[in-house]
This record gives sequence, C-alpha cells and structure tokens, in this order.
Amino acid sequence: MNNLAALCAAPAMTPNQLRALRPTGAYVGGTYAALGIGALGFAVGLWNAEMTLSEKGFYFIALLYGLFAAVSLQRVNRDKAECLPVSSAYSSLCYGALGSALLAILVGLWNATLLLSEKGYYAVCFILAIYAAITLQKNIRDISLLDRSGRSGSALDSTDKDSD
Repeated sequence: MNNLAALCAAPAMTPNQLRALRPTGAYVGGTYAALGIGALGFAVGLWNAEMTLSEKGFYFIALLYGLFAAVSLQRVNRDKAECLPVSSAYSSLCYGALGSALLAILVGLWNATLLLSEKGYYAVCFILAIYAAITLQKNIRDISLLDRSGRSGSALDSTDKDSD
C-alpha cells in the first residue's frame, strides 16, 4: 500500500485533534495583511510608475493571473492530499499557469527600463502576494473543513467542494 492510499484509509480525527489544527486568528489576520501589502503595494507601485498604460496593464494582469494560478494549484494539491479526484490535465494546467505567470513577471522586469530597486520592489510584492494567496486559501479551506466536521462529526465528510 503506498503512502497516499494509507493516508486516505486513515481513521477520522477526534474533535480535540481537529481543534488543534485550526489556524489561529492572528495567523489568518497576518495572511490577509500580507496579501493586502503585496497586492496593494504592487498596485500602488504601478499607479505611481512612469510607464505606458500598456506596461502597467501587463504587470497588473500578470499579478492577477499569478494569484489565480497559485490558488488553483494549491487547491489541486490539497484535493490530492484529501484523496479527492483531480485530473492530471487540470493539475498540469495549474502548474503551467503559475510557471507562465512567474516567467511573464521575470521577463517583464528583466527587460524593463526601471531602476534595480524598482524591479526588486515589484518582484518582492509579487512573491509576497502569491505566497499570501496560497496561505489564505489554505486557511479558508482548513477553517471550512473544521467547521463542517464539527457539524457532521467527521473530518472526512468534505464532499461539498464549492464552499471553499
């Protein structure tokens, strides 16, 4: 039996074990703050930048695309960990989407006529926003799963995937 099959066959956790897994309010709040700082910092930097509107649009769309791709990829990996079916085509698409968003930002910043400090600022804001979006999605899913398991009595009663 492989590790995934053993994990999927594991018994449900006790309520005390589930409560211990719940993210703290400070952690969730810090994640929201990190997403706000990263995304808003990136947007404010674009707003104040002296570049053409098409360049600003490129960087903004690359940020949104990266955020969506990162959250989708985190969800795919979480679904696999929870033994929910995920097609390999969608999984590959998520990896490709995140890779292309990162590549777009890297190539755009490499070729931009910005100061090195400005390039670094955009790169750090982008990575911070991506990391925070992944963590926030994980926190929301953990809380949703724990809330559902508290009502149903089982940690593995998580078939309603649309609520996360």
